[in-house]
Formats: sequence, structure tokens, C-alpha cells
Amino acid sequence: MSNSCQHNSSNLPQEHLLHRLHALQQEYLHISPQAMQQVAVEFNLPLSQVAGIVAFYSFFSAQPCGRFHILFSNCTSCGYLLAGQNLMQLLAQQLQVTPGKTRADGLISIGETSCIGLCDQGASLLVNGIPLTHLNPDKIAQIAQQITANISMDEWPGEWFEIHDTIHRRNLLLTTQLAPGNALQQAITHGAAETLTTIQQSGLNGRGGAGFNTGKKWQLCREKLGDAHYVICNADEGEPGTFKDRVLLHHHAEALFEGMTLCAFVIGANKGLVYLRGEYRYLLSHLQTVLSQRRNQGLLGRHILNHADFHFDIDLVVGAGAYICGEESALIESLEVKPGIPRIRPPFPVTHGYLGQPTVVNNVETLIAAAHIVAHGSSWFNSVGTQKSIGTKILSVSGDCRLPGIYEYPFGVRIQQILDDCGAQRVQAVQIGGPAGKLIGAPDFNHTISFEDISTGGSFLIFGHQRDLLAVHRNFAHFFAHESCGFCTPCRVGTQLLKNNLDKIAEGRGTTNDIETLKQLAFLIQHHSHCGLGHTAANHVLDGLQHFPQVFATHLNQHFVAQFDLDQALESARQITRRDDAAAHLD
Repeated sequence: MSNSCQHNSSNLPQEHLLHRLHALQQEYLHISPQAMQQVAVEFNLPLSQVAGIVAFYSFFSAQPCGRFHILFSNCTSCGYLLAGQNLMQLLAQQLQVTPGKTRADGLISIGETSCIGLCDQGASLLVNGIPLTHLNPDKIAQIAQQITANISMDEWPGEWFEIHDTIHRRNLLLTTQLAPGNALQQAITHGAAETLTTIQQSGLNGRGGAGFNTGKKWQLCREKLGDAHYVICNADEGEPGTFKDRVLLHHHAEALFEGMTLCAFVIGANKGLVYLRGEYRYLLSHLQTVLSQRRNQGLLGRHILNHADFHFDIDLVVGAGAYICGEESALIESLEVKPGIPRIRPPFPVTHGYLGQPTVVNNVETLIAAAHIVAHGSSWFNSVGTQKSIGTKILSVSGDCRLPGIYEYPFGVRIQQILDDCGAQRVQAVQIGGPAGKLIGAPDFNHTISFEDISTGGSFLIFGHQRDLLAVHRNFAHFFAHESCGFCTPCRVGTQLLKNNLDKIAEGRGTTNDIETLKQLAFLIQHHSHCGLGHTAANHVLDGLQHFPQVFATHLNQHFVAQFDLDQALESARQITRRDDAAAHLD
């Protein structure tokens, strides 16, 4: 499934490093030291850099994986815990394999991964990168039978791999499909300056959550001199509970590529890049087909729509499992064949982005909105929404509701209306914007989705009264501890300590002192971390302590319990010395 990417720079080889490593992983089931050495030579990179990249991305492994490599999502919506049953453990038992290890015969390996963007599809997994959804014990047994018989995935039942995208509510962006080239023709007719004015007059803000004004971003990039300008689509939606980009990429790829081409026309770019999250690799063939069709229609390549000076094309680069690469500067680092560690800003990508050149980075929804705005006009777009939040927002609604799926609302919609529309009853809490967002309870359900009230990149997780919210907090804390890039101490250590303290409380070993420790840790992580991951990693804990203090209090032990078991810590020494007598233990 490797995809070759052409770059207008002698600094990078034609094939992207991530694709080369993925091909090696697929062929040999791991990336050996010898393979890393060969890749280092091919790409003219230090071996340490290649080894660092292999270690950084969770979908690469230096140890052999199974021929059937299964990763269960551990998300609160599409995760493997189903009605008290652990589906991952169930499959591991049936296949006689230990999660996290490869079976001795090399046939199977099972593990877990962060949310794979299938939250509206029930419990889900990836097998060799291909998703299977709506898991239950019967389906687990059938999967085990196929693997035990060593049946090729090509011969598995085709319906297992079907993903039925559900759009429950449509508004401006999802009601109609753009005719290919319609917005581009409008832009060429009116010129780049007037097209930029249309985007500015629309009031479009970025749909990733931060809400930076799109017209302003395009203008800053357009005005900055450089050897080249670039357009990057951030399709690395990794926030647990978010899957709108999966649906948009599947059904609205034409509008996305149109929006990228419009941006290129405005800022003077010849090259665009889509950074597709590794969990969505199965969409790669579809996206390549749409790109090929647009090239054949004269909508990409040289002399777009017969315009003498308009040349632009788009490459697809697939990530390899790193939540942090959703941050735009980390994404650019990844594109530049480095570990995805966020940059210190300023400078910002609009002036010093990809390969040090002026770069616009927008997400999928933003670029699709831009295409519609140029096609229909700014007044069409700003006719809905609020004064400060113009247009619509596409939400990924999942969790404890009857109708999970995609909902598009004008900004200003009340939380309660969304809950009513999706059939959510007896709701205990809603996590808006994913674990990094805001956790609210029933008293706040009259708040609205908007930049001036509660903003979100799209995730809308619903938790009914039957949910153990402390288990949800533990899930989120484990997520951040796993996804921290490790660059800075406050985040690298702080997220681990936050996870450990929540585990301690959940296991009944916590005291009131641990609540104070949680607050202190949250403050340190928020205020001293290098990037947005650390700044937001403790949001859910602070919101939980504020709105749901009883969730923590009911698990507290009123007596001091030692957090460190010294006798247990000496177990490794006893094994090394082969001693297990009384003198080797602490009373």
C-alpha cells in the first residue's frame, strides 16, 4: 500500500520515509537494525534519525509482529470493553496469545491502540491495518476461526469490512456535493485577490478547535516571500471520539481537494500535501482515485483549467500512529522525515512552515468549507451561526446514545438539542472536544457549541448514568501518558504521574492527599509543558474534580496506604540472586 510522493525539493527523496518504513513493516513484519541501516543509506539520513522515527511511531516495530497483527481500539466509544466483557482478552484466550506479544509460531500478535476513528461503529479493531467493526463475542469467535485456519484476509467475509457511514443531520456543507471545478472556475474568473476577499468576508474560522481566522491565515502566507509556498491538509484527526474527517474523506474528497487548490491559487503554491492519519490508511486507494480523476479533468497538474500560470498538485503522506502529529508543527516535522515533536512558536507555519517556507495548514472541514464559500458566496455561509461563530460545525457524536454518527449544526446549537436529536437519555456527562476538551454535566446542557461558549474540533462523547466516570478519566489519562511525545519533562513525567494517581484512587488506595496531588500535577502540566498536548492533558481531571467530585470521593480510603511496595520492588533482585528465603523479604 506504499504510495510514492513527489516533492519539488532536492532535500527529500521521491518516496516518503514513512511509506518506505511501512512497506518494510508489511513485508518483514518488523523493521530490523539492518533494514534501518539500509533506509538510512537510501535517504541519506543518520542511522540515529531513522531509528528514532521507528521508535517514535506506534505502528512501527523493531520486534516481529504476527502475520495477523491485530490492534483493538481502546477508545471509550469504539473500545474493546463491551458490556463487561473484554473482547481483546477473549480473542487472546481463543488464540492462545498474550496481548502485547507475538505468538511463538509468528502467526498472531494482539495489542491495543488509541481511538481508530470508528466511534459510531461499535467495538472495533484493525487487522493488518484494515478495520473490522461492530465486534461482539460471536464475531470474535469467527475471527479466531479464520486465523486459526490461517485463511487469508482476502477470503474473509466481505461484509466484515464494510463501514456504513451515518450522517443524521445535514446543513450547509453536507446537503449538496460540489461539482468538480465549480469553485475553481469562480476563483480564476474573479482572481486570487478577490477570492481571498470572499474567504475573509465569510468569517470562516478554522474548524480544528482553535478557530484561527482562515482568511487571515491565507493572507499572511500570501504576503510572505519565499522560495515556494505550500498547502497542507491536516487529516490526522486523532482526538478520541472524533471521526468526522473519516466520513468527509470518504464522501467529500472532491470538495477537500478543491479547497486545497483554491488555497494554492490564493497564496501562490505549486505543491499540496495531505497528511492522512495511519489509522485511515484504508482510505488511501479511494483518495488516490479521486486525485487521478481530477488530474484527468484538468483540475490538478499544470495549467489548471487552461490557466497559463496555475500549476498545482497534491501528494498523500500517511502517518504511522502518533496523536501528537495532529498539532500542525509536529505534522510538518513528520512530513520532513523527523519525529513529530512540536516546534517552538513563533515563527508560525504561515511564515516558516514546511521546508522552512510559507505554509498554510488547514484541516479537512475548513478546506471543504472554503470550497463551498467560493462556489456559493460569503453571504451564503455567514447567514447561519452566531455573531462570533459563523457557519456550521460538523460533530462526531458517539457514546451512550441511540443514533451515533455525524451531525452538522449551525454554531450556537444547544448541547441539550444535540442530546435530544441523537436519542441520548439519562445523560450523566458529555465530553466535548475529546479528552483535551471540556467535560460538562446536566447543569451545563444549555450551553452552546460556539467559539464564544464551548468550542470543539468535533468530538462529542456522551456518558450515561450507568458509566463509571472514574474509569473514563483513567482511560483518558492512559491515553495522554501513552501519546506524550516525551520531549519535555512536565508532560512526559506529569502525564505518567497523573495516570498513576488515578489508578491508585480507582484501586481504592487513594486518600484526600491524592486529590490535592492531582490538582498540583494538573497545574504543573498545564503551565509548563512544551505544547498543546500537555497544556490540555489534565483538562478532564480538573473538570471532573469541579463538576463530579463524588466520582473521586467515593473511591478514597480514609487511611494512609503506601503507594510504593518495597518488598515487591525487591522481587527482581530475588530473581537475579535466586533467593526466596525469609531474609530476602521485608516483613
